[in-house]
Amino acid sequence: MWKQLDAEQWAVRRRGTLSDVRASVQEIVERVRSDDDVALIELTERFDKVRLESLRVTSSEVQEAYNLVEGSLVKGLQKAAENIRAFHTMQRPTDVWLHEIQPGLSVGVKTTALERVGAYVPGGRAAYPSTVLMCTIPAKVAGVREVIMCTPPPINPLTLVAADIAGVDEIYKVGGAQAIAAMALGTRSIAPVQKIVGPGNVYVTSAKMLLRDEVEIDFPAGPSEVAILADETAEPAFIAADILAQAEHDPNAACILVTCDRVIANKVGREVEKQAARADRKEILERSLDNIGYVLVTDIVSGAEVINMIAPEHVSIQVRDPLAVLDNIRNAGSIFLGRYTAVACGDYASGTNHVLPTAGYANTYSGLDVMHFMKRSSVQMIKREGLEHIGDTVEALARAEGLTAHARSVSIRREKR
Repeated sequence: MWKQLDAEQWAVRRRGTLSDVRASVQEIVERVRSDDDVALIELTERFDKVRLESLRVTSSEVQEAYNLVEGSLVKGLQKAAENIRAFHTMQRPTDVWLHEIQPGLSVGVKTTALERVGAYVPGGRAAYPSTVLMCTIPAKVAGVREVIMCTPPPINPLTLVAADIAGVDEIYKVGGAQAIAAMALGTRSIAPVQKIVGPGNVYVTSAKMLLRDEVEIDFPAGPSEVAILADETAEPAFIAADILAQAEHDPNAACILVTCDRVIANKVGREVEKQAARADRKEILERSLDNIGYVLVTDIVSGAEVINMIAPEHVSIQVRDPLAVLDNIRNAGSIFLGRYTAVACGDYASGTNHVLPTAGYANTYSGLDVMHFMKRSSVQMIKREGLEHIGDTVEALARAEGLTAHARSVSIRREKR
């Protein structure tokens, strides 16, 4: 279980999982393309063992869910939603701005929300009401008019309550790659969306990647992972707890400790074994704990470079001065500073988003935020004075490129008084 790892091999193994399922996912996508709702119903019965009469969740089903959820959990979801909404509201840009950069020449940006987006929320092994909040509240903050959600049946009542709290407009009982295909291509019951966001297993993630010609996606967000950077001041029990918290997500979840202290590495290994022995979800842990281990480095700076090479979903920095290390971290989905900043806090209630790029994609993608649900248009307004400032430049460059009509569109304006 606990072993020393080669960081590069660990990273390569994480990136290789999507290709393993591509052929199967392509088959599912083409089935949805050709057979519409019929495919969704048949695939749901095959994969989820549920025979559906209809795909859409009714308002009465949502209201009934409230009767099945404890009031304290409803309040917890409302509190988490409040923090998530507050954090993402701070990200929302000004709708329009214009700045005069020369007399008579103003330029700016107009930011517009997408009109219809889809959120995928995993099911199956566990309920993920927190993911409902993380995927859909930023969309609502951005101003998206129609936010829909797909999740595998049977849907946990907590998931339905979370969707109601977040303001989701439509909920569908469809999971897996077929849900991604339905939202991307559209079916009789599910109108297509402009963008799909949300995490999922390798089949879901592969479907998102395959359908990028049909629909925009957030980023590859597959099985969870955490990298922990620790020195001799770290608390081994805390590190072990963070490892197990990620490992219980999924059999393919992965965790890696990067440390310059072998003593800490050994203590964490013993703590992982001790805490795993009394943990729940043992069937998942038995498999995911094959994906954990540690890497020894010479110092924390070189440890940060290992983190950057891995580009993990979550990075926990448990060192003497975590703020001093922050500047060294360039590739990470979300960063957790200090021994008391449990990664689970970001999963639920700190307000930051837990929908993050995995499998090394944090080297190019950012985690889900308000801007994923918005698009930007450049704006310019030029008065006569401004046209005189740049007219010669525009005409000269246009003629140099052989585009004389471009030049004339400026000169004709300069000639008329």
